[in-house]
Amino acid sequence: MGFEGATALSPRREVLGGELRSEVSVEKNLIDTYDAQVDSALRPSLLDEFVGQRELKTQLRVVLQAAGSRGEPPDHLLFAGPPGLGKTSLAFIVAEELGRGIRVTSGPALGRVGDLAALLSDLKVGDVLFIDEIHRLPRAVEELLYIAMEDFRLDVVIGKGPGARTLRLEIPRFTLVGATTRAGMVSGPLRDRFGYSYRLDYYSDEELTKVVLRSANLMHMQLSPGAADEIASRSRGTPRLANRHLRRVRDYAQVEGIAQVNAELASDALALFGVDKLGLDKIDIEILRVLCERFTGRPVGLSSIAVSVHEDTGTLEEVYEPFLIQRGLLLRTQRGRMATDRAYEHLGLVPPSVQESS
Repeated sequence: MGFEGATALSPRREVLGGELRSEVSVEKNLIDTYDAQVDSALRPSLLDEFVGQRELKTQLRVVLQAAGSRGEPPDHLLFAGPPGLGKTSLAFIVAEELGRGIRVTSGPALGRVGDLAALLSDLKVGDVLFIDEIHRLPRAVEELLYIAMEDFRLDVVIGKGPGARTLRLEIPRFTLVGATTRAGMVSGPLRDRFGYSYRLDYYSDEELTKVVLRSANLMHMQLSPGAADEIASRSRGTPRLANRHLRRVRDYAQVEGIAQVNAELASDALALFGVDKLGLDKIDIEILRVLCERFTGRPVGLSSIAVSVHEDTGTLEEVYEPFLIQRGLLLRTQRGRMATDRAYEHLGLVPPSVQESS
């Protein structure tokens, strides 16, 4: 991902809906198509290249090596966790480690039973089927998937009414890799059919520094360790966000005509793009100001916050709240959301506890 384009990166090839395409990202919430292609090219190919999630890597390596020694596909795998932590990358790694092909789809894309039947019937022995946002599968599709996961067959109903008949189709043994950002919404029957499941955790700043340095090397960027630390500390524990910040720093350095990126330049670039020292963006700051200034420390309902910052309640609860809570800036109580003393201090305000004591 040099300044001349992404030609320096090796394009990842994947099968999507039965067709072979290159440089396609299945992840959501990327800035634009180019960034999506770059994210795909930056993904690690093997477990040894995957940074962080040490326990997961150890367990997954055992699962894959044991299955390989038996000469059979591994159990179905379920990865859960917030967006951007590497669930999609792990699906590709599984296929790469097994030396098999991968088919990629998502829960919302499988709107009909026929969509899943067509995808499954086109699999080859040992292929990996990756379903992103698997908790959003329609009920009828999910029920068809049960049989495919357990018995490796499809029972397709042809016709309607008294004349309807069931056609049984055998499908090759495959490995389903499911990914979800809402583990609680995965139904019990579906969850029980996975032989291995794991919840990914947010990354430490040290792990994100390794991610940034690896990506910078692939992008042929001259990035100092201090600059990598600066980017990592503002990336909310998320590799995808770290890579996104790295691209914005690269853009800033290119416009300024600077080849060697140091910590000061990285800080200036991220500040320009609205990312502060704690990794908070404009919406994060607005949320804290609503709690600290508009409601002056009182508990506030989620819907009231959403109206105040013009955001969807689901987005606030899934995207913004976890990080603010993790950083010790927000409390979720039975009466509502409250800002902590640290949030007041970050905004340059006097916390209520200090005001009361004085």
